[in-house]
Amino acid sequence: GSSKLPPVCYEIITLRSKKKKKMAADIFPTKKSSSTSTTTVQQYQQNNLNNNNTIHNCNWQGLYSTIRERNSVMFNNELMADVHFMVGQSGRTSDSRYVLAVGSSVFHAMFYGELAENKDEIRIPDVEPAAFLAMLKYIYCDEIDLSADTVLATLYAAKKYIVPHLARACVNFLETSLSAKNACVLLSQSCLFEEPELTQRCWEVIDAQAELALRSEGFCDIDSQTLQSILQRETLNAKEIVVFEAALSWAEAECQRQEITSSTDNKLPAMALDDFANSAAQSGVLTLNETNDIFLWYTAAKKPELQFVSQPRKGLAPQRCHRFQSCAYRSNQWRYRGRCDSIQFAVDKRVFIAGFGLYGSSCGSAEYSAKIELKRQGVILGQNLSKYFSDGSSNTFPVWFEYPVQIEPDTFYTASVVLDGNELSYFGQEGMTEVQCGKVTFQFQCSSDSTNGTGVQGGQIPELIFYA
Repeated sequence: GSSKLPPVCYEIITLRSKKKKKMAADIFPTKKSSSTSTTTVQQYQQNNLNNNNTIHNCNWQGLYSTIRERNSVMFNNELMADVHFMVGQSGRTSDSRYVLAVGSSVFHAMFYGELAENKDEIRIPDVEPAAFLAMLKYIYCDEIDLSADTVLATLYAAKKYIVPHLARACVNFLETSLSAKNACVLLSQSCLFEEPELTQRCWEVIDAQAELALRSEGFCDIDSQTLQSILQRETLNAKEIVVFEAALSWAEAECQRQEITSSTDNKLPAMALDDFANSAAQSGVLTLNETNDIFLWYTAAKKPELQFVSQPRKGLAPQRCHRFQSCAYRSNQWRYRGRCDSIQFAVDKRVFIAGFGLYGSSCGSAEYSAKIELKRQGVILGQNLSKYFSDGSSNTFPVWFEYPVQIEPDTFYTASVVLDGNELSYFGQEGMTEVQCGKVTFQFQCSSDSTNGTGVQGGQIPELIFYA
């Protein structure tokens, strides 16, 4: 055959090279079947991408022991094809009406219903070729191939042709890959696809990591309705100046719009006065009268009435996981001298670590310098260097990361702190290996990074501050 593959073939090869293959049985476990060799099947799948596969063995059916393997040979194969699809701008597939009808009630109605299609070629302009091929591969081969580049388009195809197990796999993939970088775009798409659970997961990420989400590249690509819902969100964990600047960036990207949404939905008077003076007041969005009224609202005893919401957002209330049942102090410890106190932890639900609660001086008030760090398998996910003042009590004192760090379930993370202070401090005792905080269960184990005595039973880092 020709060495130059048609566009549809290039799409599927790109799809293969960027993703990890998963069998449907791996994602939705059922009865285990006997293991079979799939080398030849995969070879045929690769060969038939060009819609022109030639099978040299006249008894090819005898080469495969399962119906799945024999169906896989037919995937996008001209042999025995009785219908063709013209997909998107340039894609073309060769298919079997029977196999498609078995895999989708929409295809069944299309080919065997009262208004059945008798055409040899059917045009599908609204589905991307790579997504359509991914759906066909599931129908023919019982194999799910998903990638970040094509999963939304594949979800659209699975919804359109009512292939529910593939649609669920797409949603699971999106939930697993959800982060502050893509949460706003996925929020928009989850509403479009009517996936309430995915919508809720998106809101959890956007609320907890609001500043990262609002500054993400994809934020400017969301639709106006999603923008409105984000700007009106009471639980955003973000400074108002960040929300305002994100709305401005979105408005610039939407150059065809005549109005800026944030002029009515931003809580401008809820900003710090310095933020308003240095940014919003000079943005050109507000009229002179509006700017003057807001300055008077900040400074005058008799405040003018404003068209803007002046009440700050509620934000998110941080929760605290306290891992010790008691604390103590002794005359010869706890000293620091630049050594690392560290502990490993895992959770059973996705949370966002905002910071640590740390002990302070046991010898009266004192100031400490703290370098906090959060790692997963040696990779630093968040770190910060700050100072805090302790009043001599056995209370814990919060030290925050610049942004909350997303923590995935069932994986151990390492929390570390290097404290610098002259005074001896309190330390925790009677540590627990498992702590229940609301709906989240934390598990703790010792860390090899700890060189200053901290472990599960006692030591430092008594609290993890998180959003859930």
